[in-house]
Amino acid sequence: MTTRSFVLAYAALFKKEKDIVIAGEASNGDEVLAFLKETVVDVVLMDIDMGHTNGIETTKKIKELYSEVHILALTMHEEEEYIIEMLEAGASGYLLKDTDSVDLITALHTVAKGDSYYSQKVSASLLKALTNLRTAPSAQPKKDMPLSEREIEVLRMIAQEYTNGEIAEKLFISIRTVDTHRRNILEKLQVKNTAGLVKYALENALI
Repeated sequence: MTTRSFVLAYAALFKKEKDIVIAGEASNGDEVLAFLKETVVDVVLMDIDMGHTNGIETTKKIKELYSEVHILALTMHEEEEYIIEMLEAGASGYLLKDTDSVDLITALHTVAKGDSYYSQKVSASLLKALTNLRTAPSAQPKKDMPLSEREIEVLRMIAQEYTNGEIAEKLFISIRTVDTHRRNILEKLQVKNTAGLVKYALENALI
């Protein structure tokens, strides 16, 4: 689901992909939420600039009401604060509007599987912001870290942008086991998404 202008620009591209279907379109957050009440979707393409209800607030509401829906941000904003806010709101990926079609299709498939995806520019901005966070005076390892050794190992790999499949392969465990570890880590650390996990890993000098 996305805006009308995006649908017109990429309709031909999506038609070539047998496993991608445009379920609908919306021009503001209220329309998005109304649409999701009636229609099941896997991924919402979300812009930040959406009139009276911005994409960040809409993303938060979607994740509260429909936690199984994945959000892929597609926006012109490459500033660090927008990226961080969008990911903390629950977005699984972040692309800039000048991204090419190959990157977009790859991002859609990746996010639909439950993994994260960031464009190269976004990854660079995110790494800079989180590195600054790590080097801040308050960035010290917690002595009472609630994670097991295996969970710390999985967390490190998540923070380094490994997919669930890659983690499973490197640790010689099943993808289902990786999913279980991820859920347990989220619960123990009381964070909502991958952005929160990366932030925790950096704050505690795990990467």
